[in-house]
Amino acid sequence: MDLIEARYLIETPMDPAKIAAIMAGEQSSGTFVRVAGETDELRERCSARVLEVRELTPVNHPSLHSAYLTERGITGPYRRAEIRIGFPTGNIGKNLATLAATVSGNLYDLGEITGLKLIDVTVPKAYRDLYDYPVAGTKGTRDRMDVHCRPFFGTIIKPNVGLRSDDIARLVGQLCEAGVDFIKDDEVCANPASAPLAERIPAVMDQVRRYRDRTGRDVMIAFNITDETDAMRHHADLIEKEGGSCAMVSMNWTGLSALQTLRKSTGLVLHGHRNGFGALSRHPMIGMAYPAYQTLYRLAGMDHMHVHGMGGKFCDEDSEVEASAQLCGKPLAAGNGDEDRVLPVFSSGQWAGTVPATCKAVGSADFMFLAGGGILAHPSGPAAGITSLRQAWEACEAGVSLEQHAKTNPALSEALAFYGARG
Repeated sequence: MDLIEARYLIETPMDPAKIAAIMAGEQSSGTFVRVAGETDELRERCSARVLEVRELTPVNHPSLHSAYLTERGITGPYRRAEIRIGFPTGNIGKNLATLAATVSGNLYDLGEITGLKLIDVTVPKAYRDLYDYPVAGTKGTRDRMDVHCRPFFGTIIKPNVGLRSDDIARLVGQLCEAGVDFIKDDEVCANPASAPLAERIPAVMDQVRRYRDRTGRDVMIAFNITDETDAMRHHADLIEKEGGSCAMVSMNWTGLSALQTLRKSTGLVLHGHRNGFGALSRHPMIGMAYPAYQTLYRLAGMDHMHVHGMGGKFCDEDSEVEASAQLCGKPLAAGNGDEDRVLPVFSSGQWAGTVPATCKAVGSADFMFLAGGGILAHPSGPAAGITSLRQAWEACEAGVSLEQHAKTNPALSEALAFYGARG
């Protein structure tokens, strides 16, 4: 029997093995009492399996309140355990929303628990093959952009909102000339009155086409088309009509099903922004960790996945960012290759000084490095900002320190003096 394996961290004042059995029953064929029709054959075919219960160090105080436990006078110590449960693929079929409901669903609401976090979800190859693969991923993005043997260096339109379509188009033209590989909208700028997509896409792509025709070099623009499903499809069509190649979506707010529909309706590269992920992940005993999260959204057909940044401005430990990037570079299912890898995207407070840590975290050149202020605020301008990133990469390739390489590379030297002084 093919199983989807889900790994959880739980906290409960009760026996963790008993809670694991409750979870398996709740999310498959069982309920709190055996019901008519729940035959032995049905249970054998459809019941989830508890695969492992590994108890951890208990704590004296609950992470979360449970009225269920309070009403029954059940108190600590609160036992923590890592458990694995296998769900038969036949219970779910090709249904991404139901997969998410199965591995998460009502589990967060169980009265017996004072903490539950979905850590990871792994799927067998036969089940992975039911879903769309990336249209580009890492290899395909390299082929489309003709960028090889180095990372992608890109930036974000700043100010985030307020610029008009012509202003954005002029900025894009300047950034193309500066040498960026990739430009994206901010997550809060999708279809504003100041720069509606129907106006902004043609204006921006006119600049990109002019640059492309003159230089032979393409720049990928990720237009933020986050919206309801039909609107996203409409805007994706306009991007393709204007010769664009990429659309950005806020994954958490559009949702799995809408992204599946979008993926099936367009050949654009889908750049997945994870804004809001902290609401799912930040507390250690509730929500969803990135390994589980990236599995679900990669099954929806994303090509690029944000992982935050090394030494960035957000709350993640560098080890978390590194682990997230490593996952993006691996196939979802054993036996798959490049067709099942997505491009990890580093952003948030990035500049030349964070390139070495990023290179070390990934272990290769297969990543996208986005710097907003790290390019646009460079003392000598955006072109020098991009140059400073490439010079930082050259230092990594040569195995020398940034300070050593900066002695003969002014753009990098200025970046170290300017951004490094800001801590």
